[in-house]
Amino acid sequence: MQNVIIKNISVVNEGVTSVQDVLLRNGRIEKIAAQIGETGTEINGEGKYLLPGVIDDQVHFREPGLTHKANIHSEARAAVAGGTTSFMEMPNTKPEAVTQERLEDKYDIGARTSLANYSFFMGVSNDNAEEVLKTNAKKDRVAGVKIFMGSSTGNMLVDNFLTLEKIFSETELLIATHCEDEKIIRANMEKYKQEKGDNLSAADHPLIRNEEACFESSLVAVQFAMKHNSRLHILHISTEKELQLFSNLLPLKEKRITAEVCVHHLWFTADDYTKYGNLIKCNPAIKAPHHREALWQGLLDDKLDIIATDHAPHTWDEKQQAYLQAPSGVPLVQHSLLMMLEQVKAGRFSIEKMVQKMSHAPADCFRIRERGYLREGYHADCVIVDLAASTTVDKSNIHYHCGWSPFEGHTFPAAVTHTFVNGHLAYENGTFNENQLGQRLLFNA
Repeated sequence: MQNVIIKNISVVNEGVTSVQDVLLRNGRIEKIAAQIGETGTEINGEGKYLLPGVIDDQVHFREPGLTHKANIHSEARAAVAGGTTSFMEMPNTKPEAVTQERLEDKYDIGARTSLANYSFFMGVSNDNAEEVLKTNAKKDRVAGVKIFMGSSTGNMLVDNFLTLEKIFSETELLIATHCEDEKIIRANMEKYKQEKGDNLSAADHPLIRNEEACFESSLVAVQFAMKHNSRLHILHISTEKELQLFSNLLPLKEKRITAEVCVHHLWFTADDYTKYGNLIKCNPAIKAPHHREALWQGLLDDKLDIIATDHAPHTWDEKQQAYLQAPSGVPLVQHSLLMMLEQVKAGRFSIEKMVQKMSHAPADCFRIRERGYLREGYHADCVIVDLAASTTVDKSNIHYHCGWSPFEGHTFPAAVTHTFVNGHLAYENGTFNENQLGQRLLFNA
């Protein structure tokens, strides 16, 4: 593999931005210095920024079984085009990844088709606890176990407290949870159906899947984790009330209970259903504006640890159905970094804080080996962004298999120009190079 020297670029890493040269060799970051005299392929980074590749800890790439919506090949390409170099994918495919064989089948697909680095969660159902616990033997090679403690795609709702007790007490892996209380949601749904009949719309979604449903379920997960000292990571926090369940008193590496916030909950509010309707229908729901403001504050004060996407594509036709029939989920992985760079430019947070939440923190929380930072000796997963350029989203540059984005027509005030995955220039200014694929993520157990 030829040396790559990125010259005179603003390197953003571990809270500091400084102009440096960076040498990539044999898939690793070999040297970061003010000047590097090595020969090789030079990239002029003047005026641009070099960031660690984004690590997205929650995506749904729909393979196997739902490949009319997406597949690992297409969505990994979209991720790389957006500066995401590693992903962790969820088990609610068809069939669900609830056996060791099905889990390894997904790793095989990733090895054959993924341009980005990959990991997959082991899925929990009400009756597969013993099978889940076999994953303890793979804790250096599997991201974690996933529990849907709320409505899910497929048959993966876990509401058996004996199963929860067994998983929380005996798994040696991180437990990632989707927390929404099913009884509260069903009661709300009946209430609004009686009031409105068939006239329910996406605007009712945050009223049906409300703050109470999220909080009560997250509280149960936290109680289980505290009882058993489990490593709990609650996904896609969407409400102000849930923030009281999390602490910023310990460094992330010492926390046993962590939390993720997703880009769409930081961007949209319930006011946006008027414009977007079912296109932004997702679980948990995008809620009233005061929740978004609270989430930003929770992110800035480190009660919320990670920014991710919950990338969840559906076809355009599926999303055009009536509210009750339209599936929940939004395709986001190609645009998450651009979304957050727009917030950087708007003054919401610094580029250093953004890198912490999108790259460093996922690596620390999941104990990923030698990724998530721009450090000598680490895998060369990095992305060049140009904050003086812009990116207008349209059909011609959307790489999702579903072919649509809620950001069509929007111009982001930044551009992703180069993405390196393990030192391989996988994406450059709209062009992919798939001569080398991504690697399976490894974890420090």
